[in-house]
Amino acid sequence: MGADAGGAAGLLVLAATPIGRVEDAPPRLAAELAGADVVAAEDTRRLRRLTTDLGVEVGGRVVSYFEGNESARTPALLEELLGGARVLLVTDAGMPSVSDPGYRLVAACVEAGVAVTAVPGPSAVLTALAVSGLPVDRFCFEGFLPRKAGERSRRLAGLAAEERTMVFFEAPHRTQAALEAMAEALGADRPGAVCRELTKTHEEVRRGPLAELAAWAGDGVRGEVTIVVAGAQPPAPETDPDALRARVAEREESGMSRKDAIAEVARAAGVPKREVYDLVHRS
Repeated sequence: MGADAGGAAGLLVLAATPIGRVEDAPPRLAAELAGADVVAAEDTRRLRRLTTDLGVEVGGRVVSYFEGNESARTPALLEELLGGARVLLVTDAGMPSVSDPGYRLVAACVEAGVAVTAVPGPSAVLTALAVSGLPVDRFCFEGFLPRKAGERSRRLAGLAAEERTMVFFEAPHRTQAALEAMAEALGADRPGAVCRELTKTHEEVRRGPLAELAAWAGDGVRGEVTIVVAGAQPPAPETDPDALRARVAEREESGMSRKDAIAEVARAAGVPKREVYDLVHRS
C-alpha cells in the first residue's frame, strides 16, 4: 500500500455531469470545478461548454482523460494525488467510471491509499430505470453489449434466466440489432423500454414487448439510448403431490431425517412445510 489517505495524499473527486439539461448539474459541481488543482476531463471541449453554461472558471490545470489515454495518464494523475493534489474527474455525461473512464484511476487510488469521493448527480441508469415502468426492486446494469453479433448473442443467452430488471447502454445505430438479439435470446414478448435523449428536449420513452421495440427501431433511432428489460419470470413452484412425496423419500433414503427432508423440499418448492407434511403423512 502507498500513502495513507489521512496523510499527505490528496483527494480524487468523481463528479457527475448533466446527461441532458445543464440545470440538472449537482450544486457542488461548480465549486469543485473552481477549486480543484487538476480537472481530468473525458472531452476538454465539452468541459469548456459546461463551464461556460455554469458560469464558472476552472481554477486548476485541465488534462484530457479518455479511453484512448486512460492507461497512460493514470500513473501521472496518481502521482499528483500522492503529492497532495485535489483531482476532479468528469466525463461527458453522468457518473465517471460507469461505462466511462475512471475505473482505472479509482482502482489505483484504492491500492495506493488515496481517498476517493463523489459528487452524486445525474445517472442515465437510474433515470431510465425509474421511468421504464418495469420492476425496480432488484436490477442489474449490463453496460454496452458486444458489437459483434455472435458475442452479443452469447452474452444475452447468459442473461436469459436473469430475474432482475436489466439496464443496458446502446449506440443509436446498433439499437435495432440489439433489440432483435434481445427478442431472440430473452423472448419476443419480454417487456422492455427504450429511453432516448433522457432529460433533453426530445426525450422519448418507448415501452412494449422486445419484438415490437425492435420493429419500431427499424425506422432509425437518434440520440443517447438506454434500454431497460424486464427480468425472467421465476419458475413456478413444483406442487405436484407425487413429486413432492418422492423428493422427501429421496432425502430420507440418503440419511436425512423426515423433518429436515420435509423442510428442505418445502423451501425448494416454495410451498408451506405443513402442506408437504400433510402430503407425506397421507401417503
